[in-house]
Amino acid sequence: MPETLSPREVFQKLIEGIGAGRFTELAELYAEDAVVETVFEPVGPRRVEGRAALRERFAQVSASSPVELTPVNVVVRETDDAEVVVAEFDYQVRHRVTGRTFEAANIQVLRVRDGLIVSSRDYHDHLALVVAGGNLPQLVEALDGK
Repeated sequence: MPETLSPREVFQKLIEGIGAGRFTELAELYAEDAVVETVFEPVGPRRVEGRAALRERFAQVSASSPVELTPVNVVVRETDDAEVVVAEFDYQVRHRVTGRTFEAANIQVLRVRDGLIVSSRDYHDHLALVVAGGNLPQLVEALDGK
């Protein structure tokens, strides 16, 4: 029987997969009933429930994301709850369409049980990604329509 990964090790596999662009593999790091909240997502869903929905979401990102993400400045903090880690990191971002490069700040709070992510609260700088893609007018328009 394989050894169960610690929360720190699971986060490391997650960030390595993102950096390598292996989005279609990432759903396997999540429990069947996992909940992911992207707290600062400006227009998309802020909550995704279940591995199947995450698999679909990661497939969409894999097929359509115009950015390459390289994780840097990664710091993982363990908490007094053995299942929870807090990860602070930046992405060095290269936007393939506009050619822009920049850094975007991130924080993730992961709860990992039995080697799988059961919940994640993600605080990503979505606005930086929108601006880099030249999509700020579309974001404003989408927000006005709410």
